[in-house]
Parts: sequence; C-alpha cells; structure tokens
Amino acid sequence: MTEFNIGATTQGIVELVKKLKADVPKRFVPPSDGTRPSSESLLPYAMVNGTRGYIVKVANQINGCYEKGWFDGCTVMMRRMIETLIIECFEEHNIASKIKNPAGDFFYLADLIDKMLQETTWNLGRNVKQALPRLKNVGDKSAHSRRYNAHREDIDKLAIDFRDACQELIYLAKLK
Repeated sequence: MTEFNIGATTQGIVELVKKLKADVPKRFVPPSDGTRPSSESLLPYAMVNGTRGYIVKVANQINGCYEKGWFDGCTVMMRRMIETLIIECFEEHNIASKIKNPAGDFFYLADLIDKMLQETTWNLGRNVKQALPRLKNVGDKSAHSRRYNAHREDIDKLAIDFRDACQELIYLAKLK
C-alpha cells in the first residue's frame, strides 16, 4: 500500500484551487459582442448573413430571446428589426428624407409603416402590407404596456408574417 503525505496533498489541492480561482472570471458571461443562439426559430441565419452586422446581431437576439423564453424581449427586437429594415429600404433608394422630420430624425415606427405602405418606389406584397401593423402592435405592447407579457403563442402566430416581412424588406433594401 502506498503512503500519501496528506498535508502535501491537501496543500497541493489548495494551491491548485487558488490558481484556478485567479484564472476564472467572477461570473461566466458571454462575450461583449454577444453570441449566436443555438436555434434559428424565427429568422434563419442564411437570411441575414451577408447583410449588415447590426442586422445579424438583432436576428441573433430575436432567435436567442425566443429560445430562452424571453418573449417580451423577442417581440421588442422583432419590432426593432422591422424598423431597421424599413429605414434601410428608404436609404437604399435615396429617399430617406421622406421618413425624417425637419430635425433630421427618423419618424416613429407607426409613421414609418405608413410611409412604407404609401411609397410607390416599390410594390409590397399583400401579406407584408397586412403584417407590418400587427408586428408593430405586439412589439409596442411588450415595450410599453405595464400589464402585458408576450407568450410564445403570440410570437408563433406572427412567425411566418415576420419572416416574410423581413425577407421582402431585405430584398427591397438590396441587402441580398
């Protein structure tokens, strides 16, 4: 039977724990620029890959919030994606002045959607025309209503409309 020096072994373990503690952050946190979700429940990565970095990050947050069950966060990010893509469309066609106030700030989403629907530079599909106000509505409730909490079913009802709207706006903005 081999004899062990209990004192030396214990001391070695204590030293190892001290070294590990010094190397490990206080909290395990994701990188500062975020991570990709493990699923693509609402927006396929292929749809946004190759567009703009901030669009890819918002898509990652949408999918990540959905997979984690953070449905209010998901709907707010869906709203943000629609707003961003509408602005991208107007900018790509050099008509961004149509969606800015006299101070040069972009309109709020309700007015952006109205302008998007009225614009004759493009012809939005019927489904997207109908979907944009619904997508705004659920995002608004999650962002601004104290007593509203989105549920998975709220998003699931809008998932196809959201995906279709994003794809059409990405193409109209010539991001793909």
